[in-house]
Amino acid sequence: MGAPHNKNRYGELWNQNRIDEGLKILELLKDFIVISGGWAWHFMSVPNHKEYKHAHDHKDIDIFVHPNNVSKVMEILLENHFEKVWTRYDHLYSEENFRRYEKTVEPNGEKPFRVTIDFFEKADLKTENCNGFTVVSPAMLLSFYSNIHSSDKCWAVKKAKEFLEKGVNPIGRKELSEIPK
Repeated sequence: MGAPHNKNRYGELWNQNRIDEGLKILELLKDFIVISGGWAWHFMSVPNHKEYKHAHDHKDIDIFVHPNNVSKVMEILLENHFEKVWTRYDHLYSEENFRRYEKTVEPNGEKPFRVTIDFFEKADLKTENCNGFTVVSPAMLLSFYSNIHSSDKCWAVKKAKEFLEKGVNPIGRKELSEIPK
């Protein structure tokens, strides 16, 4: 589970180059994947929102891939200069058959950064279409914070949980990307 947020840092934004690189690869993969984690909350939010660091976790891109699409997704990642990265989880048994891919981006005049894709293989997901992308449904996504995802303190996660407890669909709600009052 994620550490409590330092409220003095609310208002910090994600580097736009990181967001743009994430969007670029997701656009290429979108017909073959289901997006999870912070990027799922990103697409469930209203379009063109501010990219606050505490709203959606954009440190990595979590995707689920149907077993039938694994080779196509791997092909696209390799064609776009992503490389397999070995992790401590690779030797552990997992129903999701976890893989990690990364590439380093060196924007002109800025500090280089890594784009990390955490790739889980899974066939049976409840999904929604949000802003042109397939994402894990909010209720199912919330259930992943006990084993797959860790940033459960993000504003979108907390707000989506509140909405679902009230029987309100959180998709498209501006509150998923707003600074809490």
